Amino acid sequence: MNDIQSREDLHVLMSEFYKKLLADNRINYLFTNVAKIDLKPHLWELVDFWEQMLFDRGNYRKNVLQLHTDLNQKSKLSGAHFDIWLNYFNLTIDENFAGQIAENMKTRALSIATVMKIKM
Repeated sequence: MNDIQSREDLHVLMSEFYKKLLADNRINYLFTNVAKIDLKPHLWELVDFWEQMLFDRGNYRKNVLQLHTDLNQKSKLSGAHFDIWLNYFNLTIDENFAGQIAENMKTRALSIATVMKIKM
């Protein structure tokens, strides 16, 4: 398997990741009923976010913590939600990519999830 190299790789990853999330009734309602995401643009926003995180390029400027704090106000985000999210995230990376950038992405995701768990 190749490492994550491009926006296209990130889009493949986010698309596969969201297939898993949206198929799981323990968490999918947060995206469909609470946040009511429009999946196509949401996936590209995630690509923008991860491109900024991993490659230090792009123009993502939203406050991720605030977005999730707002979501938490609508429907409590539990530690289990973050664990489910992180499990699918890591699984999707491992199924599709291997290398230093993929490992860095998993480390950053764990850090982000940990901070959010503490803040929620």
